[in-house]
Amino acid sequence: MNNPRAITPESVHATAVALGDKSVLIRGPSGSGKSDLALRCIAASPLAHVADRAELVSDDQVILSRTAKGIETTAPPTIAGKIEVRGLGIVELPYRASARLALVVDIVPAEDVPRYPLDHLTAVFWDIEVPVVRLAAFEASAPVKLLLALNAAAVPLTPP
Repeated sequence: MNNPRAITPESVHATAVALGDKSVLIRGPSGSGKSDLALRCIAASPLAHVADRAELVSDDQVILSRTAKGIETTAPPTIAGKIEVRGLGIVELPYRASARLALVVDIVPAEDVPRYPLDHLTAVFWDIEVPVVRLAAFEASAPVKLLLALNAAAVPLTPP
């Protein structure tokens, strides 16, 4: 018997990085810097007021699953622990099996990153609103900005 409330997991073209039990979904077109930004977040020294180090969840494809606690991000089994490093190819890294989605980062050109974001952008997955931040992937400060935003983000609750 099918459960009418069951929701099929969705695969999205993105990269996911975790900070503790929270994750960020990094979206953007191919070649926009998703993997590079994730790699720089993972390689970054921990921030003074952030206890956790960034960990890879998935690169290139991320599985989103709705749960009672929110949206879980995981890697498809065939690419778990693998990340594309331009100039080197596919590299294996330690990874986090899953984390709850707390933030979406959309990769945009530097001129499209607002100095003071007055509009509160959100992405909606299964009626769950997740805050969106726009970043320019190749700015030197992009990994720090991403980690600060993810550390501050609250995990959205699943509506009844």
